[in-house]
Amino acid sequence: MGEHIGRRFLRTPEASEYLGLSSRTLEKHRTYGTGPVYRKLGGRVVYDLADLSHWADRGLRASTADPRPHPRPASPQLASRHS
Repeated sequence: MGEHIGRRFLRTPEASEYLGLSSRTLEKHRTYGTGPVYRKLGGRVVYDLADLSHWADRGLRASTADPRPHPRPASPQLASRHS
C-alpha cells in the first residue's frame, strides 16, 4: 500500500507535454497499443510519471547505429505487426 505514496499521475495533456508529443499523438498511441501504459480512473485516462519515463527511455541511444528497440510510431499497421 505504501508503494503508491508519492506517485504522480498525469492526464493526457500534461503527459503529452512531458513527452514533447501532441495530445492527439498520445491518444493514437493509446488506441494502437504502441504508447506508454496508462490507467483508467473514474473514466479518466491517467499516466504514471514513472511509466512515461520508462517508455521514453526506450528511445535512449548512444549512436545512430544503436540496435536497441525504440518506441514505435503511433501507427495501426506497426501495432498489428509487433503485438
